[in-house]
Amino acid sequence: MERLFSPIWQAADMEFTFQNAGEGGGCGDSFENQVWCVKQNISPDVDVVHYEWTYFEHGRAYDWHESLLRWIQMLPKQPPLHIFNTGRNIKNDRDEKLTDYYARYGFNAFYMRTGFENGGYDYETEKTEKEIDRFAWGHVGDGYHNTTRYGELEEDDLRKTSLGVVMRNWHPGPMGFQLTSDSFTYVYTHAILKALDIIEKEVNDGKDPREKWDASTRPIFMKGDLPEPMYCDPMYCVVDEPPGCLNYELPTFGQWGPRVEDPDDDLNPYLGEVQKWNVWHKDNDLWYMVGKQDTSLFKKRDDAEMCRHLDACGGISASKAEDGMVVFRLPKMEVGLVVVCGCCGKNVGQNMFMDNENLEISFNTVPLNKTTFDVWPNNKCVRLLKKFPTSGRESETPTGHHYLALKLLENQVGADVRISHVFTI
Repeated sequence: MERLFSPIWQAADMEFTFQNAGEGGGCGDSFENQVWCVKQNISPDVDVVHYEWTYFEHGRAYDWHESLLRWIQMLPKQPPLHIFNTGRNIKNDRDEKLTDYYARYGFNAFYMRTGFENGGYDYETEKTEKEIDRFAWGHVGDGYHNTTRYGELEEDDLRKTSLGVVMRNWHPGPMGFQLTSDSFTYVYTHAILKALDIIEKEVNDGKDPREKWDASTRPIFMKGDLPEPMYCDPMYCVVDEPPGCLNYELPTFGQWGPRVEDPDDDLNPYLGEVQKWNVWHKDNDLWYMVGKQDTSLFKKRDDAEMCRHLDACGGISASKAEDGMVVFRLPKMEVGLVVVCGCCGKNVGQNMFMDNENLEISFNTVPLNKTTFDVWPNNKCVRLLKKFPTSGRESETPTGHHYLALKLLENQVGADVRISHVFTI
């Protein structure tokens, strides 16, 4: 989209920025924990949010789609949300119901394969009579073209062929991405032209369009301004602010919520105690997750840096009792939900946090009872608090802040304790 859309904005002396906060599954993440980090993963000043893709959801993410849509309406620009699907549009499914219910807020669901079929090519007949499945992994050509537009400029035949793949595997190939990019570039261009028509009419009527359309006139949404939720948990999705998140994985472009407290800060309730947990990021080389064919080709080229994947696992970790503790100052919360996620793996939450007798977890200096924890929202994460404590010292905030502390009581046996996310609401 940057390749196609940027020149239009540059011609008007403006910059178009596409923030790709995509993070692979190698760190154990899924949509279930990443949606909570929308305010950190992307800029809170974002104009439009793309949610890509849905192939691991298996029809069980509608509540998270709705939560995300409601949360981002609390951001300054109240961006629309587009859910990208690789398959077909299934009539009357829950995403379609959500698009109707939240139409005025810009909720939309895109189906890539339906987009190809709407062009008129008869894929089903071709598959039945000629046994050609253009959506099979690695197939070249979508029935309309055999490579992408920029593929036509390639001199290397292998590269040009590679750029004609519709589906790499469960991920779209370049042809699939081109259709998706073209579709949304068209939609956004159409929206810009309509906006210009509206502005021009205001000018022709002798009015100053800024009086009506300036960003400062945009209404501020509160939770009561949105309709009742259809699928998401009202406790967590009917709120006035998006969740706060500290995500150590890369890349992120926005603002963290929780933060590691300075060990020497006068407000630190553990001032004077050892706090030496270590922040780390996995150092992936240039060819991490790059296919063999592209690696072979681009190793010879001066523009090889374009192949680098920005995503990398990361966390804050400890392995010895002498590392002491890590203390997180939590942001303002409405509900009191507190969740930690481990790294790296899809099933690390239970062993790393709940069953780890060497690990003490405290809230507002009070050790928490681990029998109250649960593995949630996926198996790499543990919910420490479902909502604010209502009694006892753990419900008190003498400094005006809530604090979460994790401490190793003895040297860790086996894997280190590695925290990739802390999120709250």
